[in-house]
Amino acid sequence: MKNKPLILLLLLSVGLMAYSQDYTSSNKKAIKLYDKANSHIQRGDMGGAMESLEQCLKEDNGFLEAHLMLADLLQDAIDAEQRQAGEETPSTVLYRQKAKGHLQAVVNADKNFFPRALINLGKINLADDEYDAAIKNFETFLELKKGRRDDAEEANDGIASARFRKEAVAHPVAFEPVNVGAGVNSKDDEYLPSLTADGQTLVFTRRFPRRASTTASTTKEEDLYISTLSDGKWGVATRMPEPVNSSDNEGAQCISQDGRIMFYTACNRQDGGGRCDIYMCVLKNGTWSKPRNLGPEVNSGAWEGQPTFSIDGKTLYFVSNRKGGYGGMDIWKTTFEHGHWSAPVNLGPDINTKWDEMSPFIHFDDKTLYFASNRPEGMGGADLFVCRRNDDGQWGKPENLGYPINTREDDNNLIVSADGKTAYFASQRKGYGLMDIYTFEMPQATRPTVAVCFKGAVTDAADGKPVASDIRVVDLSNGAVVANTSSDSRQGEYIVSLPAGKDYAFLVSAEGYLFHSQNVEAGGTSTLGETRSDSEWKPIAVDIALQPIVVGSSMALRNVFFETGQYALLPESEYELGKVVELLRQNPRLKVEIGGHTDNVGKPADNQRLSEQRAKAVRDYLISKGIAESSLTYKGYGESKPVASNDSEQGRAQNRRTEMKIIGN
Repeated sequence: MKNKPLILLLLLSVGLMAYSQDYTSSNKKAIKLYDKANSHIQRGDMGGAMESLEQCLKEDNGFLEAHLMLADLLQDAIDAEQRQAGEETPSTVLYRQKAKGHLQAVVNADKNFFPRALINLGKINLADDEYDAAIKNFETFLELKKGRRDDAEEANDGIASARFRKEAVAHPVAFEPVNVGAGVNSKDDEYLPSLTADGQTLVFTRRFPRRASTTASTTKEEDLYISTLSDGKWGVATRMPEPVNSSDNEGAQCISQDGRIMFYTACNRQDGGGRCDIYMCVLKNGTWSKPRNLGPEVNSGAWEGQPTFSIDGKTLYFVSNRKGGYGGMDIWKTTFEHGHWSAPVNLGPDINTKWDEMSPFIHFDDKTLYFASNRPEGMGGADLFVCRRNDDGQWGKPENLGYPINTREDDNNLIVSADGKTAYFASQRKGYGLMDIYTFEMPQATRPTVAVCFKGAVTDAADGKPVASDIRVVDLSNGAVVANTSSDSRQGEYIVSLPAGKDYAFLVSAEGYLFHSQNVEAGGTSTLGETRSDSEWKPIAVDIALQPIVVGSSMALRNVFFETGQYALLPESEYELGKVVELLRQNPRLKVEIGGHTDNVGKPADNQRLSEQRAKAVRDYLISKGIAESSLTYKGYGESKPVASNDSEQGRAQNRRTEMKIIGN
């Protein structure tokens, strides 16, 4: 909890004096100096007030009201100094020690005189890392059973914070932050990094003095900058072009895993719904679209910002202080379905609290969420937390990333690479400017599930030219679409990351082409490819050639499955066969042959019969979904047309396949 404003604390002191009728001092000179201090405060002369109070206490060190007022003034000076400097200074340390002495004097003289002095003293103990002393003072306050309900809550929060910090400092986590270098960081502020799935593109917010100003104002401007990784080093960042950036502020952004969609925060725009709104830009054929406000479905009259986009290509998490939350800033989510964003849903009390939750990042595994919160179970300010979604879709209990990743200052803006090893965050530690971006190796206990990155190009199988396509990735264990991405006609490239340890179907479709079907296994960490450095690893290359819809072209249905030696279709086949149905409905004049193929295990006659049965099973399924029987034929080829050697299991698996061939149009 933040310190109460000076005026409120002074009113508490004045209220106490009115209630007790008399000062705790009978020294007339001391009382006169105390009244003089009050006059200074009314004129806004805090320095004069402190000087008068110091003289007052020299006359009578038992003047408890003077101790309290001077402690309040010192705390106000601490707050002002830290706001201006952005960090603790020698002056703030000195002021805090003086304030602690004055509060201790009151507590030692009479705990019941002003019980809240125990809370203020405990908070200073926390700032000085005196955890046992803080716990004692907070507990003593609670034992008195005085004060307001809010005071008791503050004392309990203080106890929780002190206990957490004591344990965290006693058991530090491995943490060796490294500045990402002069390519990204400058004398200005850099923060809120975001990363593509392949780890090659970093987008961040830079805050710098406004260039075009007709006054001597020190107004700062925020813009989005981009840097790419080469030979293990981040290149010189460049300002993202218009219309992404404008003469207004743009910041608090995220970029989709393939680098083609940008969401960011912009405030006080003419088309805005509130103070700050979320906007979206799309990269198509090398050009960014005009920013579009996500509209009233997402943006309200409150504050919305700090978005993070899931690999499923439709779920957006963001921060808002809209109505219906649990505290100040909460984390919400919305999904893009049927051409519209859904009504935002609060992530619930397991993640959101009565405090502030900020800067969320949904990892490429689509189930690990990192965020910042100033809840009591932290080191002070905002701390970084990790939370994991269970198999039933429910979020577990958030876990603090630990000390010294978290400090007494605000720690936020964390993102983690797809492999779960490398983290990036913004910090005010000594660097090129006040705020720089750093990287560190994420401790094992707080890493996400490894996400395997696949990267390639979609081309025309006939001429090799790039093809604009839609790419869906299906989890074969449950038929759910877990990722959506695309390629464009300029380069045909795509990037997609997938949680490791599962089998997936790549389904690639484009107008005028047969869709491409491919079964992909995303194994454990061994499948991540060659490691080049701590911050750069090689994605798995999967290039895709699409067959034009012409007579004679064919495609393998790699995600049509049968039990070994059987011809009944397995449920995992339904998604891919649904795509075949969709293709044939869009092209009703097509005549196709469904072909069945086997490996050479077993008798040739048995393989021939099985291949015919499997081909017929696929044809019958398509007919059951409304495809005209006259458009479909089937044929079994047995083991006669292998596409790979039958000497290995991998080759035999390729030979066991179902194909669709265009025989008429």
